[in-house]
Amino acid sequence: MKFNRDQRFVRWFIIFAAVVITALILWNVSLFFDQLKQAERDRMEIWASSMEALNTEDINQYYALSQKINSRNQYIPIIITDYKDSIVNSINIPKGVLDSPQRSQEMLREMAAENEPIRIDILGGDLWYAYYGHSPVINQLKYFPVVLVIIVILFIAVIYFFYATSKASEQNLLWAGMAKETAHQIGTPLSSLVGWTEILKTENVNPEYIEEINKDIARLEIITGRFSKIGSVPKLEAKNIITVTQEAFEYLSKRSSKLIDFQIDVPQGQLFVMLNEELFAWSIENLVKNAIDAMKGKGTLTLIIKRDTRYAKILIKDTGKGIPKMNFSTIFEPGYTTKTRGWGLGLSLTKRIIEEYHDGQVRVLHSEINKGTTFQIALKLIN
Repeated sequence: MKFNRDQRFVRWFIIFAAVVITALILWNVSLFFDQLKQAERDRMEIWASSMEALNTEDINQYYALSQKINSRNQYIPIIITDYKDSIVNSINIPKGVLDSPQRSQEMLREMAAENEPIRIDILGGDLWYAYYGHSPVINQLKYFPVVLVIIVILFIAVIYFFYATSKASEQNLLWAGMAKETAHQIGTPLSSLVGWTEILKTENVNPEYIEEINKDIARLEIITGRFSKIGSVPKLEAKNIITVTQEAFEYLSKRSSKLIDFQIDVPQGQLFVMLNEELFAWSIENLVKNAIDAMKGKGTLTLIIKRDTRYAKILIKDTGKGIPKMNFSTIFEPGYTTKTRGWGLGLSLTKRIIEEYHDGQVRVLHSEINKGTTFQIALKLIN
């Protein structure tokens, strides 16, 4: 199965993002586990120390217990105030915060919003309040559900992407099989027609008739060759894009309505690009036929070839009904058509020929309703 560059980028970006976020989740879970394990260990040591303090009358034991409790708290920020909201003590608070009355009051308000302060009755009748905030573990856990949702969405996107691309692959294989079978079916009567023309030559038939039949046979051979190449990797050769484009354009101009004014503007010299001549000519014919249909067989159709520093650009302009801007990309999807008897494959094939087989670009350069549309093909020049 083949993907264009945008599809490959999206696929690998989704996979890479999912892997990275999953790795970060696992790493954070590991950190959470270690921190929670250490917190459990600290609480058990404090509990053991409290049991020792209960079984002694030594005041130093109580003092040691208080020191241990304070030293074990390395994560929870605490500010202790008196009943006048003056700061008495603090734990795990940056010094710069305490040096600024405005910042310290803001932190007190934030802590009060997060957790209700704890009242502390002090000997002698004093009253203190302990304000405390969330530990880093709690702060990280707040975002954990959001990250999990992102992970789920990414994996759903990966699954959907692979489902969609596999579906597209099946459709591509179907169309490729149909194209090859069509080429095979055309090949049998085509060989027979070649034999019949040889017989007609011996029957003294007007040579002009045989010449016209041979032209049609040659055309059928070209069509058969095009269909046989669908689904396989075509061979690219260095070709003068001006000559190949002119031949395809002029072939249709001679066989189209006389009410259409065909105009062509090409530069002097040669522009060489890597081409499969048969398939590229097919893409030009598809765009020209699309323009003729848009003009309903009457108007001006202009083909312009120009070059810039790296690309040869082919512009096909018509004076037809135009395309709404929201449909600029939709028109290249298989099955999209505005005609009652269309299959919607011409522009889709053109896009595949140009972008997948020739590593180029085809797009709607400009369009105005009831004024016309300009398509552009861009292919890399051979230096």
